[in-house]
Amino acid sequence: MTVSPTETKPTSQKPTNLAGIPSILKRAFLNAVIALVLFSLMVGIRTEAGYDARMIYWTRFGELASLVGIVFGGSIVIELLRQRFKSIDPMTWMPAGLQRASSSGSRILAALLLVFAFLVPIIFFHDQYTLDTAILVLTYVMLGWGLNVVVGLAGLLDLGYVAFYAVGAYSYALLATNFGWSFWMCLPLAGILAALWGVMLGFPVLRLRGDYLAIVTLAFGEIIRLVITNWDSLTGGPNGVPGIPRPTLFGIPLDNSDDGLAALLGIEFSPIHRMIFLYYLILALALITNWVTIRLRRLPIGRAWEALREDEVACRALGINITTTKLTAFATGAMFGGFAGAFFATRQGFISPESFTFQESARVLAIVVLGGMGSQLGVAVAAAIMIFFSEWFRDLGTYRMLVFGMAMVLIMIWRPRGLIGHRSPTVYLKKAETISSDLVKEGQG
Repeated sequence: MTVSPTETKPTSQKPTNLAGIPSILKRAFLNAVIALVLFSLMVGIRTEAGYDARMIYWTRFGELASLVGIVFGGSIVIELLRQRFKSIDPMTWMPAGLQRASSSGSRILAALLLVFAFLVPIIFFHDQYTLDTAILVLTYVMLGWGLNVVVGLAGLLDLGYVAFYAVGAYSYALLATNFGWSFWMCLPLAGILAALWGVMLGFPVLRLRGDYLAIVTLAFGEIIRLVITNWDSLTGGPNGVPGIPRPTLFGIPLDNSDDGLAALLGIEFSPIHRMIFLYYLILALALITNWVTIRLRRLPIGRAWEALREDEVACRALGINITTTKLTAFATGAMFGGFAGAFFATRQGFISPESFTFQESARVLAIVVLGGMGSQLGVAVAAAIMIFFSEWFRDLGTYRMLVFGMAMVLIMIWRPRGLIGHRSPTVYLKKAETISSDLVKEGQG
């Protein structure tokens, strides 16, 4: 086939960002105006109550202008980056450990993180602050893996996950303080009670999905918190539950008593020993959570969760029991939340309703979304990044959340499926055998 001199081949022209500059500036200006209104109320206005009248002053113009300027410039930068990377596969520019979709790369990264997790108490033996932060990270890793069953695998948006966290914590605290039960006896009971509350939440929301499901679960979390706050005779109300017993090692207390572990081993007692024990305890609970979740994904119930996540109508048409699938997802995720709550209670030694606010649910959900819904490794990486970075930027005070929010926006623009997105199904069908061309010709003839 020849091309005549008058014919020309179509050429693709790359769109330039110059054509979209007016719209970018317009959007940035609107964002700056909104930021001016919001920050004026939070930063720019100061009230003073006098004897005669209440005076309102405008102050801190420099900080207000700086915040508005940051929003204006940040909007322009974010929009340019979004256009720049919209047509580029993020797998080609993310760090090696986070970008590879191959199972070998993920396994290597998971193995390195696991080895580092086991060596943390040895590396930071004399640093109690780092050990305490590592315990907090593992707690959120376990919570993230539990919520990942509901949100990442089953696709059910749960904004009240902190309710199961609170049920597990108060179950252990009340049983231990009132009946003298040990941590190892209360731990499975805390998980079972949390799972029962998960089933109780699952029944009313069987017909709900999307935003309606999120609103109901949010209300459920607030109901649990208000009940705990107002039931003074059982939960202690706003005063909480003090004097929660610490866990023991096969009945041996980890304190400086004569029958403690240090006295039996003939070594000097140190509070760091209890922290190391708590670290390995939450590490074991988190690894059990991960192992159980991975095993469940390969069972028929795990495949039903993934089918429900992709399309509930098609899942129902295939004959899958939607009621059982949703209830098992809520119960399984709630059980792991109850285990984490029991550990939180024994680690703190004191719990109160202030520890189980909506902010905790939002934080765990952010960990799941940032890490990648359905990805066990991504949730662990996101939990480590969120908790450690929030501790490192603690000196910034109230501006810490501003920096953290900007970082989350950038990550969601560059990696909309999370740091390590995993939406592919666990089980694949076998490839069909190819038919030879001779049989095709015979059939056509």
